[in-house]
Formats: sequence, C-alpha cells, structure tokens
Amino acid sequence: MSETMYVAGSGALVQQMRLEVLSNNLSNVNTVGFKEDRTVFRAYLPGASGSIEEVSDIELISGNQGHLQYLPSNFHVEFEGTKTSFAPGQLKHTGNELDVGLDGKGFFCIQTPDGVCYTRKGNFSVNENGVLATQEGLPVLGRGGEIKIEGRNIAIDVEGNISVDGKKVGTMKIIDFQRPYALDKVGDTLFAQSTEEVGEKIAEEVNVNQGFLELSNVDAVKVMTEMIEVLRAYESYQKVIRCVDEINSKAINEVGTLA
Repeated sequence: MSETMYVAGSGALVQQMRLEVLSNNLSNVNTVGFKEDRTVFRAYLPGASGSIEEVSDIELISGNQGHLQYLPSNFHVEFEGTKTSFAPGQLKHTGNELDVGLDGKGFFCIQTPDGVCYTRKGNFSVNENGVLATQEGLPVLGRGGEIKIEGRNIAIDVEGNISVDGKKVGTMKIIDFQRPYALDKVGDTLFAQSTEEVGEKIAEEVNVNQGFLELSNVDAVKVMTEMIEVLRAYESYQKVIRCVDEINSKAINEVGTLA
C-alpha cells in the first residue's frame, strides 16, 4: 500500500470511530445524568508527540495547500479512545420528592455488586427493602451507609440531609475527586474509579436540589453538526483513496508500455 493511501486510510478510520462516539452521544441526549464522550486520537508526526482531540483530520492530512506529496513518510493518525466530558447538564424541575439534582461538583454514591460507583443520575426510588435506591434497585449511600425511608413526607435540603415525616434519617454521601477525574464509565451513567490511588472526598462546592433532575450534557444541535462534518471528511478520504488507486493502476498498466 502506498504511503499516501495509508495516511488517508488511517484518517478515514478515525472519522468512523468519531461517528460511532457521536452517535452514542446523540442516542443518550434524553438520558438523565449522561455525560458525553469525546474522541481522542494521536497524530504521528516527525519530532512530535501527544494526543490531539477533536481536530480536523483533513487539515492534518492535506495541509494548507492540499498537496499530499509533502506528507512525511511516517505520518498517520490513530484512534486512542474517548474522554468523558463532566460538564454539568441543565437542571429540570420535576416536583418529584425523590428526584435529586446536583448543582456543582460531586457525585452520588451507589452500592453495586462490584463495589461503590458514582453517578449524577438522581431519579431515585424506594426499593423493596425500604431503602433509597436507583431505578434499578441499587442502594444510594449516605454518610452512614444505606438510607432507610419509612414514612410518607420526604424532605431533602441543599446539604443532602434527608428527613422523613420531620425526622432526620440520614445525609446523602456526595463525593468529589481531584481533577481531572480518574473515572471510567461502567454502564447506566455509573462511573468507577480507574485507579485505587484516587482518594474520594466529601464534595464541598455543591447544592442538592430536591424535585430536580440533571439532564444529559449532550448538545444535540452541536452533535448533529459534527456528524455532518465527519461524514464529509470521510467522503474526502474515500476520494483520496480512489484517486491514489487510479494513479497506481495507471502506473502499473500504462507506464513503460510501447505505443
């Protein structure tokens, strides 16, 4: 394979991965507490290192003048993975006394079979054991462990203190970490620590809002615009590959033949 075709092929693959990530973000635009992902890829250039996030592959490959013959021989682009954006989503008023939205930094602590996980998804319920839980029945942890809900009138103040029928039953455990967050997605808007060396701390810059939910932080219009850009870039790489293939074909079949 020629170097130019290899470069164009690597760029096309990156665009394909970007499209998959953008599609997943768009499909979760209405998921409570969802945090969007951004693609990260590495451009290999002579004497350069580091990852480049969400840049235009077409500019990288074609350059300002669009002359592919000036590409360095070891230039290519590789997909490295995704990076989660922890930007807050909008708070929506629901009026449900078990809906809780966080305004500021921090995460709810959820007890799962695999250990404690963290989330911004606050549409809670009371499970069959009378414990405050997620919609999937996983217990929401307080500073003293699970929070029992026995009564009818539930009140949650801005500090996360929970009272039932006027009696305090616990305080929600809202945890924060040092930035950048070393957290990995484990499904259903839950995050787990990517390393045990990252210590959790009680969140300070946060208000707990009863009767509100934090929506997804995905901007649907922006994502759809990016998807159009990705499709156009992918088509450009396809044209480059076809062009190079035609040139190679002519070089093989026509150059050097007798008239």
